[in-house]
Amino acid sequence: MGMKKIIICSIAVLSFAFAKAQQTKSWTLQECVNYAIENNINIKQADLNIEQAQLDKKDALGAFLPSLNASASNSWNTGLTQNVVTGVLQTQTTRNSSYGINSGVTLFNGMRNAYRHQRAKMNILATQYSAEQLEDNILLNVANSYLNVLFNKENLKQLETQHQLTAKQLEQTQQLVDAGSLPRGDVLEVQATFANEEQQILAAQNNVVISRITLAQILNLDDFKNFDVADPDLSDPSALILDQGADGIYDAATKNRFEIKIAEQNTALAEQDLKIAKGARLPTVNAFFNYNTRESDRLNLAFFDQLSLNDGISYGLSLNLPIFNGWSVSNNVKRSKLNVENNRLQETQAKLDLKQNIYQAYNDAQGSRLTYQSAQKALEARELAYEYAQERYNVGLMNAFDFNQSQTQLTNAQSSLLRSKYDYIFKLKVLELFTGIAPEDLKL
Repeated sequence: MGMKKIIICSIAVLSFAFAKAQQTKSWTLQECVNYAIENNINIKQADLNIEQAQLDKKDALGAFLPSLNASASNSWNTGLTQNVVTGVLQTQTTRNSSYGINSGVTLFNGMRNAYRHQRAKMNILATQYSAEQLEDNILLNVANSYLNVLFNKENLKQLETQHQLTAKQLEQTQQLVDAGSLPRGDVLEVQATFANEEQQILAAQNNVVISRITLAQILNLDDFKNFDVADPDLSDPSALILDQGADGIYDAATKNRFEIKIAEQNTALAEQDLKIAKGARLPTVNAFFNYNTRESDRLNLAFFDQLSLNDGISYGLSLNLPIFNGWSVSNNVKRSKLNVENNRLQETQAKLDLKQNIYQAYNDAQGSRLTYQSAQKALEARELAYEYAQERYNVGLMNAFDFNQSQTQLTNAQSSLLRSKYDYIFKLKVLELFTGIAPEDLKL
């Protein structure tokens, strides 16, 4: 009974701290994704960029509207000046005020205002695509970290289950040794295995905590001590995405992936910049209207009478025809053409990179599925081998060392299956993200 109490106490000590930590709120993958998108700093900065782009659009729209400004000045002059009443020069201090209103509007500037307004609208779309691409990246990081937590938790459960079996084996072996049926070396062998499993459990507990902290940091969550994830049923990973084939996934990706949309939008922006640059070759026509008036303290007239008598109006059209400006216009057009060509090449490269990444990810997922299936078969074989070894050990036909070897091989097979399963699941999620799945539709 003494050995049994020791075993029970040992398991209890190992489990107490971790069990206490698990009394926390369990987050689903969807909750983690939503929280990350709402609180991620990069996403908030991207939202600010969208607001900035919307202000740029207002600026571009404002270029179509006329300007309206008012001016006023009040000055004093001391010295030899002409008396406005007598016409005689005399030393005096005079006060003069002037007021004006002016307005102007661009009637034509080579369509540049229209092109700039169109470009501003296109740039809003580009910044929105950039924000959505950030969401995709965050979604992938959250899913990866979430699966890592699940893997470490499941690995810990397997180790604890195996540890309980070893505890029973240790108790049984001790009884047989006490009865003289087995040599003392057998119980020492099992005790060594039991102690080694304790170390593995402690390391696994630490891995669970670290992986939870990592996920909490991705979410920008401060209270990671009370943070945990829900345990979904992942016994049968859905592989429907593989039925689409690499070509089908690529076709969907070219329509939905934001890196492609961003590349296409950058090309469109460059083409718009070229139109703006070419517009500088054309003349600019402006209309203007000015109203001015003044008053002075030297005139013996009422303030408003002076304003009425001294006012003046000017209005008209102005034409600016670019002839030569040090090749600046021509060079800007050439730069814009080069930028268009460069963005087209970047767009082509983005599609090539996407295709390569998809085919690589698809092959990785196919290979991961085969590895997972092989690990399942290997575990089934190891379980049968372990059952057979246990039967032989129970009747004294196998020593403790050989039995522990069989047990270790079973543990390794379980660990291999666990790793291959989560690797397979993650690679399936990568393929799903390539098709442009929305954050709210991501499920395990």
